[in-house]
Amino acid sequence: MEDMLGMMIYAVCGTLTAAGLWFAYRSLRRRRYATGLRTASVALLPMGLAMTGVVRFVVNMTVNPIAWMGFGAVGLSVALFFTARMLDARGVEDGGSGPTPEQVAAPDASTPALPAKQRSAPAPSAPAGGTGKEDFSDIEAILKKHGI
Repeated sequence: MEDMLGMMIYAVCGTLTAAGLWFAYRSLRRRRYATGLRTASVALLPMGLAMTGVVRFVVNMTVNPIAWMGFGAVGLSVALFFTARMLDARGVEDGGSGPTPEQVAAPDASTPALPAKQRSAPAPSAPAGGTGKEDFSDIEAILKKHGI
């Protein structure tokens, strides 16, 4: 009976750990490093605690290598969690997964599609017969719009 209970604990905790590590893998693939490491650290806890055998720990601690592997999993979990916290403190941004296909397929309506030759053409210069004072009203309007 006790063996059956132990196998059920390992099955449930193993499933929880595997699911959590899958979510961590997906976060890491999306370049969300702090989130992925934090998820992995939490995901390792169920299996680590099951491996330590909280009830049988005192009796089996010195001779049971699975208990020590459980401590290793818990230690790794704590190390990953604090690594993620350090990444957050340093200001390392979680990278997004990039632009969506809709954003790539549909360019902005505000930018006209011009040939490359016309896009790189220099701006027309001010008339030579001017007063010597250049017109910066459009630049001032842009700066005022942005509160500068």
